[in-house]
Amino acid sequence: MSDDENAKQICEKVEQSYQIIGRKWVALIIHTLMEEPKRFSEIHAYIPDLSKRVLNERMKELEEEGLVVRHVVTERPVRTEYMLSRKGTELGRALSAVERWADKWL
Repeated sequence: MSDDENAKQICEKVEQSYQIIGRKWVALIIHTLMEEPKRFSEIHAYIPDLSKRVLNERMKELEEEGLVVRHVVTERPVRTEYMLSRKGTELGRALSAVERWADKWL
């Protein structure tokens, strides 16, 4: 692979990553899940301006991207929890640098 082809491939991957994290609410959802798995209602409570409809859409998108894992807990009462995958956790760590920048500069 030539240097030009390699650079183009890297640019495409960077653009794809910005398309994922640039969707409204995605970074906050990932931030919310960094500590521990949470139920849908807990995520919604943490981000109250996010409608349930949009949260549902984003959770499905994040699942499809392999960033979030949906887990059904079969204990009584049965509940569904969401947690970050390894891929999602690594993205969360990268976004932590943005959080530190925001805390310092905004």
